[in-house]
Amino acid sequence: MVENNGLHLPDLTIKGFRGIDELSIPRLGRVTLLAGLNGIGKTTVLEAVQGYAARGRYSTLYQLLTRRDEVHVTVDEDGDSVIEPYWIALFHGRESSTDFRITIGPTNNVEHLRIERAILGREQFPLMQSLFDDRFIDDRVESLRVSFRDKSRHIPLNIPAFGRRSSLFAQENPSNEIVELDTDPAMNCVNLGPGLLSNNNLSRYWDNVALTEDENRAVHALGLIFGSRVDRVAVIGDDRLLRGRRGRRVMVKLNSHHHPVPLKSLGDGALRMFGLALALANSRDGFLLIDEAENGIHHSVQRDYWRMILRSAHENNVQVIATTHSWDCVRGFAQAATENEEAEGRLVRLSRQYGDLRAVEYSEEEMAIAAEQGIEVR
Repeated sequence: MVENNGLHLPDLTIKGFRGIDELSIPRLGRVTLLAGLNGIGKTTVLEAVQGYAARGRYSTLYQLLTRRDEVHVTVDEDGDSVIEPYWIALFHGRESSTDFRITIGPTNNVEHLRIERAILGREQFPLMQSLFDDRFIDDRVESLRVSFRDKSRHIPLNIPAFGRRSSLFAQENPSNEIVELDTDPAMNCVNLGPGLLSNNNLSRYWDNVALTEDENRAVHALGLIFGSRVDRVAVIGDDRLLRGRRGRRVMVKLNSHHHPVPLKSLGDGALRMFGLALALANSRDGFLLIDEAENGIHHSVQRDYWRMILRSAHENNVQVIATTHSWDCVRGFAQAATENEEAEGRLVRLSRQYGDLRAVEYSEEEMAIAAEQGIEVR
């Protein structure tokens, strides 16, 4: 059995976040695969880990809300459209909740991320008045208080229509959070799926690994689909031409073709595999979150797919948490995890019992039996 040491999150507790009232996963692996029915909460677990890795920064919480269209679009006094996040959607129960408090992190309370509704004190008013019109400042300014370890910061909730000052809240800078007290830096965290990576993201990730061993790994990932037919890979084009429909794109030279072909012309499987290899390299020393890991990957290469993930996660100190609906994906994961002696793979099935969300864990031995005998664990 592989030691479960040095992980960014050795275990996970989530309370009060979105559709999760309370969930505890006592043990995570270097690579953890979450299985379960549609709508059970697998993607919500990934979002919770993303928020934890960001230490609750505004830009990440804003992204989580906009991704699900949980925003209000209003018009300010100048007639400009303003997007206001629907912050209450982060909390379990939404409007019906009486306890607006989120806790995400390991069992060790010191490392928990905490998000709760609070009232700003008068000591914060001078800074707020420098950012917003005086008429927005009164004795009850509601906020989100985001705490990690012994440090806290506030995000204002009831300041209407930021107007042109809303740009302050669209970037990661000290003005985002009204109180910024030497907060811990965010951890590296890359999200993949359920859709495919854009050309923009592929080229950006490629730039970060060009001329390194990680570049060779990305090319090798394509070889899992095309075998020895892959000769070389390059990114060509100019970002300045994006508005003219032709920006940077990934080109692949196959030894069976005289000319390079666009990666996207080779199918979703090639694009998914190549993007995964780049995402693993770009999430070094952090998290890689893969939603619907089976997408685009044929059942015949699932085992090799997970072998690559386990090996790269170990070498790059990446903790991977993925979700799936597919039995082929579970079986391929089980086969790869039981043969890997360096990186531990954990299979966790989420289910509801009497309305409560619970995690059922499978050891490597249990995964091996399930894969061999075809036992359903989704």
